[in-house]
Amino acid sequence: MEIIYITIPLVLVVGALVVAVFILMAKSGQFDDMDGAAHRMLMEEDVSADAQEAAGGKKVVMPGDPKKNSQS
Repeated sequence: MEIIYITIPLVLVVGALVVAVFILMAKSGQFDDMDGAAHRMLMEEDVSADAQEAAGGKKVVMPGDPKKNSQS
């Protein structure tokens, strides 16, 4: 029975620490947009500014882009 007097406060303290760490991590942005970078990497229409500058400021069309004929 004496073990309950030790474990209940210990569990409450550890639980409070876990909640506090979770709140701090959530406020620091640790859990923001976990899939965004992976999806941006695969998007074809994202052409970097360096590629546009290398093309002389003209619109850069990626290979396989269905809008090839709409270059200006």
